[in-house]
Amino acid sequence: MARWCYRHRLVVLLLWVGALFGLGFSASTAGTDYANVFALPNTDSTKAYDLMEKAFPERAGDTDTVVWKVDDGHRGTVRDQDVRERIEPALAKIAKMDGVGEVVDPYTPRGAAQISGDGRIAYAQITFTERANAVPKELVQDVVDTARSAETEAGGLQVELGGQAIQRAQEPPTGLAEMVGLAAAAVVLFLAFGSLAAMSLPIGVAIFGVGTGLFTTQLLSHVTAIPDLAPLLSSLIGLGVGIDYALFIVTRHRRGLLRGADPEEAAVTALNTSGRAVLFAGGTVCIALAGMLVTNLRFLDGVVIGTSLTVVLSVLAATTLLPALLGLLGPRVLSRRQRRRLAAEGPEPERASGIAARWSAGVQRRPRLVAVVAVAVMAVLAVPVLSLRLGATDQGNDDTTTTTRQAYDLLAEGFGPGFNGPLQVVTSDGDTTALVKGIEATDGVARVAALPPAQGVTVIQVVPTTSPQSKETDDLIDTLRDDVIPRSGASAHVGGVTAVSKDFASVTGDRLPLFVVTIIGLSFLLLLVAFRSLMVPLTAAVMNLIAAAASFGVLVAIFQWGWGLDLLGLGKEGPINAFLPVIMLSLLFGLSMDYQVFLVSRMHEEWVHTRDNARAVRVGLAETSRVINSAALIMVCVFLAFVLSGDAGAAVAGVGLAAAVALDAFVLRTALVPAVMHLLGGSNWWLPAWLDKRLPHLAVEPAEEPAAPAGPARPDAGGEGPATVVHGFVRTVDGDPVEGAEVTLLSQGGRTLDRVSSLADGSYILSVPSPGSYLLATAASAYGSRARPVAVADGPLVHDVELTEGEMDTVN
Repeated sequence: MARWCYRHRLVVLLLWVGALFGLGFSASTAGTDYANVFALPNTDSTKAYDLMEKAFPERAGDTDTVVWKVDDGHRGTVRDQDVRERIEPALAKIAKMDGVGEVVDPYTPRGAAQISGDGRIAYAQITFTERANAVPKELVQDVVDTARSAETEAGGLQVELGGQAIQRAQEPPTGLAEMVGLAAAAVVLFLAFGSLAAMSLPIGVAIFGVGTGLFTTQLLSHVTAIPDLAPLLSSLIGLGVGIDYALFIVTRHRRGLLRGADPEEAAVTALNTSGRAVLFAGGTVCIALAGMLVTNLRFLDGVVIGTSLTVVLSVLAATTLLPALLGLLGPRVLSRRQRRRLAAEGPEPERASGIAARWSAGVQRRPRLVAVVAVAVMAVLAVPVLSLRLGATDQGNDDTTTTTRQAYDLLAEGFGPGFNGPLQVVTSDGDTTALVKGIEATDGVARVAALPPAQGVTVIQVVPTTSPQSKETDDLIDTLRDDVIPRSGASAHVGGVTAVSKDFASVTGDRLPLFVVTIIGLSFLLLLVAFRSLMVPLTAAVMNLIAAAASFGVLVAIFQWGWGLDLLGLGKEGPINAFLPVIMLSLLFGLSMDYQVFLVSRMHEEWVHTRDNARAVRVGLAETSRVINSAALIMVCVFLAFVLSGDAGAAVAGVGLAAAVALDAFVLRTALVPAVMHLLGGSNWWLPAWLDKRLPHLAVEPAEEPAAPAGPARPDAGGEGPATVVHGFVRTVDGDPVEGAEVTLLSQGGRTLDRVSSLADGSYILSVPSPGSYLLATAASAYGSRARPVAVADGPLVHDVELTEGEMDTVN
């Protein structure tokens, strides 16, 4: 397929351009129909909502507030006639809007309690006929504009609006986070490649993959429930994996060009090696995302659809569009300096050098020290996770410049901290008077007010003395449900936004262990089949758990403890959103498996060729660490850019994933994983024979190809005995013979054909089964190793090997 896409590059490019613009036109014509299906069946808060919806259909929708305050420089109160003449017409206009159930203002007997004790702050309650996620944004914007018009007519009055529906109207322009992330990724790619053409390839592939994914998700929103959070998360994960997958393939292609390969063959080889790893890695990401389905939270079903679809299309773009673009650019994928050096000096030798090789050799020399330091770093970062508290962020966590945050602060100033999260005790049977008295006598309750009953249902408004996010408010909900209500003999349920958030956190926490076991188990099975080893998937599972603990520790320190939160401009500290662990763990496990696959697949390739674990780990780390770290740096930039999205959930997920990817790539995959694999030795690749026979074969590396003939075969060879030999000397750069060097003849697919040790004078001789192309690998402990392709014709081949101390080579 790679060769076909390369040769028919214009056709492939036109197909992708047509798909992108066709889906874009269809999506813009159809519009969006995102729906936040938020259901918590069999929870106490849901039962309370169902009773309210039955008895008070006009109150079952979202209730938002308009808050106004007389400026400190003004001597009057909100009861003054000039204030009322500005506020009451605006409230009357809002009450007549289609979709507004009722408006209760403080200038009526029913709303008399909606004025603060000092008379400087008042609020009106606006109840929509639908829940917040179903209220049209156009209606919300009309309400905001009408209410704020009272503020602009004259000075001395501050008007702010709060509530879930209002919050949706203050979202920043879409696309800002994506543009900043792409710009940062472009800078990293240019520094890595030194070529504008090469830099543009991963960016272009990611744009096509994410663009088609988002447009398709938008169309699917008309036939299935997809939350409005799904496109944002799809962009976040799609940009990250799309750029990274293309980066791995382009890096392998450029390496082939620098080794002197033809551009077409280099592209085909890159897709047949790194492209296979991309397919496998994309599959692991989708499986990790699908793990969210086991939580049985309908809110996440649409997230799974959107993110998985974007990942699939990103993989498809990397494996079809990318080879076509490589064909269009040809050798221009290399920088001008690389092209000039290639023309002047010829192909580069196949060896890993520089910082990556020195670090890899250092890990091999001191694996215990590296492992201890890496574990200590991750353990320190994971300590805050012990105080993790799930809950829900509210408008008190918004930025201080937003109207929702200012309304929140005004209400807390005028009526107490618990006023922003009132509880609704809904009762349909029993002694309501005794229940009200019991609630009033409960510690942590500031005010209690029973509304007039309707159809046998009474709603009791309970204002706590503490804020909605505090642990004391959670304890009050438990006290009401477990003690106060049963003791009163009434049949009642505790609802309201605060109670819903608590129930959601409880349900998520209960289902989280099953979710973690599911995605770890599926990832274990995939790696087990791919690498045919027990220790490789077991190590990966442990590393994923370590990365998750450390990244959540960072989240707790920043968003729950408030360390450095002001620098991010994300409001004040609070509990971690209850839905975040499920979404973030899915993304984290999928992305970390990417790096594990790319790292271990190269190690496994070397192990198959040489059966030398130390060499396999050393070469695999030296050859992949730079590209893995570059890919991780790009992902960190993309994820951190989502702090600018204006969505608190996406911002927290972006920071958490950026921390997780950085720790996973720079600490775990670059240090701890290779150190542990050095310590485990050959047991890394052990698999019981009975299990090996029963497992299906799923190779990440390409299948072994037969040796291509280098010349006409001898007619007398007859396939019996060696056709010829390869012989020569193994020497140092100074010309001294190297005794005891291990010289191995390998097929192009990595199968060992012959192996000898050099003699005292450095000489060796290897048997060759037939003319063709082979690999000659030479290794000596004091001098490093070297691997070279050799072409054997119908006669003996003389091939001398020169070893350099500390040199490291690769077998391709």
